[in-house]
Parts: sequence; structure tokens; C-alpha cells
Amino acid sequence: MLNARPVSVSKTTMTEIVLPIHTNALGTVFGGTISSWIDICAAIAAQRHCRHTAVTASFDALNFVKPVMQGWVVNLRASVNFAAKTSMEVGVRVDAENPQTGETFHTASAYLTFVALGADKKPTLVPPILPETPDEVRRLQAAEKRRAQRLALRQSIGK
Repeated sequence: MLNARPVSVSKTTMTEIVLPIHTNALGTVFGGTISSWIDICAAIAAQRHCRHTAVTASFDALNFVKPVMQGWVVNLRASVNFAAKTSMEVGVRVDAENPQTGETFHTASAYLTFVALGADKKPTLVPPILPETPDEVRRLQAAEKRRAQRLALRQSIGK
């Protein structure tokens, strides 16, 4: 059994600016661009936790709350919510910032599952997480419920 690691070890923050290349005809950022940034931020958090290469296994719930305009700043925050034998759930929150007004708002949230890979490129054990705050305990408990739902769905479709 590996020693548990605090959630704080995995905490990751990324900041991006929405450039013209990132936007659609309405001048708002493409959902796929936000998805890519989420995946990168979550991968960094997963790798910080397990200290191995970590690959995306699933992208559960991605909910867009508000659009983000060209020229605005996007702040992404990720951390590992739960660790199983070889996999981890990472939660990502995306906030946008209008640099002219300073206003910030929640724009998207997502949950991703990553699998840690050893030097042989096969799944390898990951340490459990050690929640240190009431919020981290709440996120752990919610992640355990989502994992049970994912496993039940996987079983129902025969995978």
C-alpha cells in the first residue's frame, strides 16, 4: 500500500488568454478549446499526485455555464478528488475574467478520470488521497458516488 498524499500536492492552476484563434463566429471561445485546456490542467494535477505519466480515461461531466469572449482571461483550477487502485478522479473549475472590468465568473466545470502508467506503459498503483479540509472530504465523498455510477454504467453496457 502506498502512503496517502494530501490533495494539496495535486493542486494545479493554469491561466490562458482567449485569442482570435480560439474563437468562433460569435467571438466566444470554442468549447473544444476549453476542453483541451481542462484536459491539460487535469493531467498535470493527476501526474503531480501519482508521480507517473497519467492518461485520460474518461471525461465525465463538462458543463458550460457562461460564454467567454475574445480577449478575456481563463483561469483553470484542478485537483485530485479521489484515487482508486490505478485511477484518479480530477475535478476542474474554469473561471473567466473580463480584463476591462475585472469581473470574474464561473464558466465551466468538469470531472475527468486518469489512469497512471508505469515505465512499462501499463496501469500502476496510485497513492490514496489524504483530504485535509471539510471541502476536500466533501469532494472525496461526492467523487466516490460518481465512481460508483461510472462503474455501474460501464457494467450495464458490458465493458
